[in-house]
Amino acid sequence: MKPANVIYMDHAATTPVSAAALAAMQPYFSTRFGNPSSLYWLGQEGRKALDEARERCARVLGCRAGEIVFTSGGTESDNSAIMGAALALKAKGDHIVTSAIEHHAVLHVCDLLETLGFTVTRVPVDRAGRVSPEAVEAAIMPRTTVVSVMLANNEIGTVQPVAEIAARVKAKAAASKRTIAVHTDAVQAPGYLDINAQRLGVDLLSLSAHKFNGPKGVGLLFIRRNTPWLPTHVGGAQERDRRAGTENVPAIVGMSVALEDAERRRAETVAHCTALRDRLISAIHERVERARLNGHPTERLANNVNFCFEGVEGEPVLLGLDLAGVAASSGSACTAGSLEPSHVLLALGMHPDMARGSLRLTLGPENTASEVDYVVEAVSGLVGKLRSMSAAPRR
Repeated sequence: MKPANVIYMDHAATTPVSAAALAAMQPYFSTRFGNPSSLYWLGQEGRKALDEARERCARVLGCRAGEIVFTSGGTESDNSAIMGAALALKAKGDHIVTSAIEHHAVLHVCDLLETLGFTVTRVPVDRAGRVSPEAVEAAIMPRTTVVSVMLANNEIGTVQPVAEIAARVKAKAAASKRTIAVHTDAVQAPGYLDINAQRLGVDLLSLSAHKFNGPKGVGLLFIRRNTPWLPTHVGGAQERDRRAGTENVPAIVGMSVALEDAERRRAETVAHCTALRDRLISAIHERVERARLNGHPTERLANNVNFCFEGVEGEPVLLGLDLAGVAASSGSACTAGSLEPSHVLLALGMHPDMARGSLRLTLGPENTASEVDYVVEAVSGLVGKLRSMSAAPRR
């Protein structure tokens, strides 16, 4: 049964479609429904909408419009970025470098490429979840062709030094006169971090619209001009032969509006969410004993809070919060329901039993201080109750 009032603190999983994005989308579901590949005026209306959306996205990313490829979301963008670059450069090398805490959309495509003869180095992270640029540089071999490190982790919120990593990789590639494509999964970053592709220095960058108040089922992949890359979706000439299939015009339009809006409001959003995040972290530390904050204490997303509570599993906390009208998660929404501890928390050196007890609270612009205080009360009460139940003698 749905609670009367839901406090939503799972913005890393998805966000509501903004009113502006929804309004921009609506005509392309009805009166402007033409296929953008058609030559008649109705189709060309769709083509114009795609062109304008591409320009909006390019302005945010600081790139050319022609460097934007529209996809079905973050997973496809990650898959296509890594596989497309790896296959295009296979004659020059078969080694990929990534980090141990990437989203499964990156890790699993690397696993797949290993079955096709590629080798993969998964660089470890420190206890705060940070990837060392020196470690990434040291992992590069003569046959390295792709490096992929996420901009911000979806579970613990740790922000990675992607610009420094990219600079080191490019310098090493230039010194040996070879090509190494650098990719970043920036899915969690819009509205919170600078995603200008030029300043980041990356060749490929992935986004997913539903993480920044756009619709689900649409994303984009930035591919820097002249980056070796092969399409993984074939069967049509759409997206300049880089991604076959009729473009989802309404969703693409909605995404472009939402992305532009997220960037315009970024400073305001960061200030608001940082204050709430720090209030939440401080209060949980104060109210709940043996609570461990996961991720970097300062180099983290403005809206991300991730705790483990010693002696408490995550699932009953989530269920209790749901009954209390709070929407939260224990980690990536893509692995919800899994009984396995988070690979991200294990990579921090956490014991599997402790890693099963994580709680992720991710804030948004609409959250308030009073909601934070309510959630702290709820979490404190639940953890105390669950600990007392586990400590009670059995009959």
